Amino acid sequence: MADVLSQGEIDALLSALSTGEMDADELKKEESERKIKVYDFKRALRFSKDQIRSITRIHENFARLLTTQLSAQLRTFVQIHVASVDQLPYDEFIRSIPKMTLLSVFEPYPLEGRFVMEFNPNVGYAMLDRMLGGKGEALNKVENLTEIETKIMTQLFQRTLETFRESWESVEEIDPVMDDLEVNPQFLQLVSPNETVVVISLSTTIGETSGMINLCIPHVVIESILPKLSVHLWMQTKKKERQPGEIESLETNLKKAPLDVVVELGTSQISINEFLHLTEGDIIELDQSIEDPLLVRVGDHSKFKAQPGKKKSNTAVQITDIIDEEGNEDE
Repeated sequence: MADVLSQGEIDALLSALSTGEMDADELKKEESERKIKVYDFKRALRFSKDQIRSITRIHENFARLLTTQLSAQLRTFVQIHVASVDQLPYDEFIRSIPKMTLLSVFEPYPLEGRFVMEFNPNVGYAMLDRMLGGKGEALNKVENLTEIETKIMTQLFQRTLETFRESWESVEEIDPVMDDLEVNPQFLQLVSPNETVVVISLSTTIGETSGMINLCIPHVVIESILPKLSVHLWMQTKKKERQPGEIESLETNLKKAPLDVVVELGTSQISINEFLHLTEGDIIELDQSIEDPLLVRVGDHSKFKAQPGKKKSNTAVQITDIIDEEGNEDE
């Protein structure tokens, strides 16, 4: 970021230009020289800062959801947070991870291509140990995975993809499916060595074991949805379209909802002593005149005025006026 000059520095610069102590042409020459930057084509920066910030926010949500999921599944202390988000060549990512590790390779349908989630062996075996009833100890034996251990880990990693799908649904509806479980990164060739990838590193603690989970997303795989990662588009609320017949169904169900309708004959005030000595046959005088209309309440709101009567052999009321929301009567 360019330096911001204070008002005093601006005044001093204008004064130097006006007195001839500084030459404006020299300043222009220096400015043109500063525009030349060294660019390494092997480390092409293909993600904008705006897109990196959006990817960071998505995976901060992924870290929170994954923390909740693994805590419930492993029944132990789990803490996961985003440690860093970097873009680098794929070859550099492969060289940065251990020679023998746990690599969950999955396809994010409908996107074309593959992602990879690398679980540090300490983290992976702590998860496996907890699933098998242990204390969550990290026993690094990646080279000698049994068929049962491979099956359990595959199922465990597949469940993490449900959380991954949920964290991305605000940007793109994807259906990630696990494709393979690898242990040697040298045999894993997702894209060309110079292809730019974004690597999200998650610092992970399971019980007393700590390690990293690294998620590698190639640029070429998510290139089609990158415009959706710009801030003004990503923050917009997507308006949900109503399905055919949904409004009619809502109206039908709403009309079936029960309502409490109460006709108030009147009110009265008596003392507690009088209330305690009420017996069968006592008469309570109401403050309502027999000529006044009765108040009809719907829930807690006064909605109608009515007069008492009978319909066949049943006691009934006849609505005479409608009370609007402001308490006025509609004739």
